[in-house]
Parts: sequence; C-alpha cells; structure tokens
Amino acid sequence: MIEVNQVSHHFRLGKKGQQSRLDVIKNISFHVQQGEIVSIVGRSGSGKSTLLNLISGFIKPSEGEIIISDEKVSEFTESEFADFRLKNMGFIFQNFQLIPSMTAYENVELPLILKGVSEAARKQMTIDMLKTVGLEHFQGHYPSELSGGQQQRVSIARALVLEPPLILADEPTGSLDSETEQDLLRFIQKLNRERGITFVIITHDDEVAKIGNRTIRITDGELAESGVFV
Repeated sequence: MIEVNQVSHHFRLGKKGQQSRLDVIKNISFHVQQGEIVSIVGRSGSGKSTLLNLISGFIKPSEGEIIISDEKVSEFTESEFADFRLKNMGFIFQNFQLIPSMTAYENVELPLILKGVSEAARKQMTIDMLKTVGLEHFQGHYPSELSGGQQQRVSIARALVLEPPLILADEPTGSLDSETEQDLLRFIQKLNRERGITFVIITHDDEVAKIGNRTIRITDGELAESGVFV
C-alpha cells in the first residue's frame, strides 16, 4: 500500500547565500502492506514526524519516491495531493486538532462538507460514525466540554467518516492518561481488525508501538531497524 523508496529530505537554514543544509531523513526505504498496523518509533528529533509529513504530502522528498495505492504521490502537485488525502487518508493528532467553536457533530461532519456530500447523507454518516466511537450522546458538546479521551475519539470519528483505507497517527496517545491510552489502542486494533484499515503510528513510546504488526525504528534520520514485536 505504501512504498518509501530511498527517500531523503533536507532543509535549508539561514539567509539566502549563507544557508546551511540540515539532513533530516537519509535514504530510507520500507513498505507498508494493506491492513497492517505499522509503528514508526524514534526519539524527539529523530525525523519520524518529518517522515510522516513526507508520506502525507505536506512536504516533498528531496530525493527518492513515495508510492501509495499504486500512485506515485511524491510527484503530485499540492492540489493533487490535497484531493488524494481527502479520498485516501485520515489523520489522528496528539492534540486532537478539533475546531473549538464547532460541536463534536460539526467537527466530524466537516470532511463530508469539504467533499461535497449532500446534507441528508452527511447527517446519517456523521451520526453513524459518532455511534461507532461511542459518542452519539455527545454530538452537541464542544471540545472544551469533553474529556481528553472523548476528544480523541471525535478526532478518530472525523478521520474515519470518509472511510479512508489509510490512517496516519502522530503520537495519538500523547495527551492521554494511561487508562485512556489503553482504551484508545484497543479501539485502533478493533478498527484494524474489523474494517481492515491500515494504520501508520508515529510514537516515541515502545509500549504504544507494540500494538503494531511491525515496528520501524528511526535514529538520526536513518532506518535503524525494522521488525516484529514479540
């Protein structure tokens, strides 16, 4: 489903004419199969979040190619990748990224509006997705009125409402207590098992990473190891 082939990425620092080069990702290659949960593990500053941004198309690789669902996405324009994300990807963030002025219902409905889904269809799909995450009775609540775990479930509902085959999660448990974290990880495994959704999870926590079928460890921008947790 995802092919990362000899990908490198660097940033230019400083003023024009006096710039230095910072290599963040260095010749990384790996594959992710449809239906896997793959954990990308590394310390802060290791390059794992940059790698996620490369996969999701928010930045382009300096070298190499990225293929997702047989599409060479590393060659997409910004508008082409925006359309591709809307159809193929969902996102879960550490700090939830909910819009505070919108209710849980409205936050989940937003991707459907952006895709041009009719009002009647949006209503049914939004309510069904809130039921899936166990928040049908909280649809009128604003983010500030929800617990951290409930906010993360709203963000998962928003990620799932367009039924993407791939979900990218950036430190999805980072703002949660340990009990809520375990609930969320079990829920991700349930979605993977029952819906066949592919998850790529960025984390610094080996305990979180263990829910994956495989782990990819990044150190100083390089692939340190790839394997299966036992």
